[in-house]
Amino acid sequence: MDMNRERQVEEIEALTSIYEDLFELENENSFVVRIEEGTVSARLSVQLNNLYPSEGPPIYTLSAPFLSTLQKQELTNILDNIYLDNLGEPIVFLWTEEIRTFLQNLDLDENTSTSGCDTKCDDVDVLALQDLHIKNESSKPTVDCPEIYTTDVFEDRKSVFQGHCATVTSLDEIKAVLNKLYENKKIAHATHNMYAYRIHLPDKNSWLQDCDDDGESAAGGRMLHLLEIVEAKNTLVVVSRWYGGIQLGPDRFKHINNMTRRALEESGALKQEKPSGGKKKKK
Repeated sequence: MDMNRERQVEEIEALTSIYEDLFELENENSFVVRIEEGTVSARLSVQLNNLYPSEGPPIYTLSAPFLSTLQKQELTNILDNIYLDNLGEPIVFLWTEEIRTFLQNLDLDENTSTSGCDTKCDDVDVLALQDLHIKNESSKPTVDCPEIYTTDVFEDRKSVFQGHCATVTSLDEIKAVLNKLYENKKIAHATHNMYAYRIHLPDKNSWLQDCDDDGESAAGGRMLHLLEIVEAKNTLVVVSRWYGGIQLGPDRFKHINNMTRRALEESGALKQEKPSGGKKKKK
């Protein structure tokens, strides 16, 4: 066993002892630490690699649905600085306690919500769709809108589903895509516009990923889970649903997942065969 692996095992043992039920070991290289403060709960998901801790940081994902974009960026910068101040040392405990301190000092205003993306489905970060949707001319993103692929519709008992997929590398591009979709009055008036995305940040060796249920509880988390399973990279998927008046029960989640996968495959995000249906929206 090399030195890095020995130190990783020691760190996992220490974290298990310290956090007990709040620590979840997924496999020998990945684990989750849950940080609970008052009414809010965050999850720090960590993926160890051969370079950690001697030569590089672990890959991490911070899941905190109640944080705003600026708050998440502020906390991410704090974690990055902790790593830089402790080069070559295990830092997951320091990260965890810094997150706890951040939550303790957090001023949750009346507009803060913990229900955007169901915390039972991966506890992923949430940028509320209404926050990403551009409400006025002055706030429009300055980047060009990436090309959007839109599938054909699927209908079941009068409910209609449609998927949209785009390659994105920044939050501004995500805003641009959502804004472009909302220019379509039909999409803007959909009952739900659920989305999930994953963006790789090579300079930080981490992932920026997020989702939103838009009122369809747990849907966004399921979509993000699918993106993780297929290892989607720099991808945003939106699924629109128009409710037809007949409840579909669990079938609605099956349809949402199917439309997510279909949008990924047909758009080429999964490097599948050439799409047989659907259409591309121009910028």
